[in-house]
Amino acid sequence: LPAGPPLGRPGPPFTKTTLRLPEGCRLTLYTPGLLQAFAGDDGRLELEHLLSASHESPQNLCLRLTETLVPADPPCDAAVLVARTGSLDPTSVATWVLPADPAAVATARSLTARQLSAWSMDDELFSAELIVSELVTNAIRHAKPPVTLRLIRDRTLSVEVSDGSSAAPYLRHARTTDEGGRGLLLVSQLAQRWGTRHEDRGKTIWVEEPLASVA
Repeated sequence: LPAGPPLGRPGPPFTKTTLRLPEGCRLTLYTPGLLQAFAGDDGRLELEHLLSASHESPQNLCLRLTETLVPADPPCDAAVLVARTGSLDPTSVATWVLPADPAAVATARSLTARQLSAWSMDDELFSAELIVSELVTNAIRHAKPPVTLRLIRDRTLSVEVSDGSSAAPYLRHARTTDEGGRGLLLVSQLAQRWGTRHEDRGKTIWVEEPLASVA
């Protein structure tokens, strides 16, 4: 893969590479500090051996890698992330393209309510409608088309709103006299996690909402 600057440091944009990974494979990301106890290629070879010999969960594999590879008193920080790929049933994903019209906000809420009812997720309806309403409103007011709404049912309920603008929203605290500016703050309070994913053209604001049945 093309090299880029360390995450969090200023520098040129990253070069994007697309890979098609089979279901069930593991993607392992790590910093050089994970291999600091080894010289040359020995650390990479030991890492490859541990990965090929293990069938543990991603969480347990992370623990094994750090316990095996990182010295007891490391001079440098180390980080490792293991993710396992999976696929979703097509019936667990719903996608709609919305017109760049303020009236589409009400349409988005209705589509959300209908889909959650079909998924028997009525307990998540109130917060999901608020999240959808705020994200779609921001996309129509401050971004540009196309505006797309996507719902994903998995371990959490994911709400994604995509638009054609690359400008990322920012969280701010509105003053008591402000009539607006509280939408993203409200979303952050309702969400388990949220963030921005930049695309070749535009961006996607994603929100993961915890399921009431799991809480």
